[in-house]
Amino acid sequence: MTTDREFDATSTLLAVPDVQNFRDAGVGGLRTGLLFRSGSLNRMTPDGAQRLKALGVRTVIDLRTAAELAVWPNERHGLTYRQHHLPLVPDNDGSKPTWPATQAEAYPFMAEVGGPAVAGAVRRLAEPDAFPAVIHCAVGKDRTGLTIAVIHSLAGLSEAEIMTDYLRSNAGLGLDQGPLPYTDEHGRQQFAHPVRSDNLLAALARIDALHGSIPAYLRAHGVTDTELDTLRDALRP
Repeated sequence: MTTDREFDATSTLLAVPDVQNFRDAGVGGLRTGLLFRSGSLNRMTPDGAQRLKALGVRTVIDLRTAAELAVWPNERHGLTYRQHHLPLVPDNDGSKPTWPATQAEAYPFMAEVGGPAVAGAVRRLAEPDAFPAVIHCAVGKDRTGLTIAVIHSLAGLSEAEIMTDYLRSNAGLGLDQGPLPYTDEHGRQQFAHPVRSDNLLAALARIDALHGSIPAYLRAHGVTDTELDTLRDALRP
């Protein structure tokens, strides 16, 4: 069983000015320089944009809600990347009693409701000239963590390799010492909590319970076998 011990975030962390938790997702022997993961680009500076330009980024997949995007739109500073808005969860405006109260409950919920967005991300990445690409949410740990974990599983990474990359968000965001306060898109005070391996395992277990496998989960939401093979081939050496 993978534990929640901390891993060295610097091995994949890249310096992009005012973009949180920007990392290369090419881990576990996958190709590097193709798929990146991060927090949102809403505070990215012109220097940060030049960094993305140097990385050759062509595609940005934004997993945030419409409310988050409206309050914190991504900065471009002249970049011409293709942006795809694929909200992984519905807007949490406080009126939805089914919205999970805890992070432990949120992960299986994300696995259930987020299938169209995760599948949409896979389909966008399987398009011609999609790479290099960035997948992000608000801070790049939960929604991005689940989406990247699905992609990593599809590409053949082991559970240990998937968890190693996932847990790097704690050190990358300064959450290794505990929760940190922030103000959400509705102006409410919230706390960002460290990621935990058992939460991600619960989401992956929910996918398996509902669909039997990651490929079946993606196929159920419209991904074709050709698209699955295209993405696998792109990420593997």
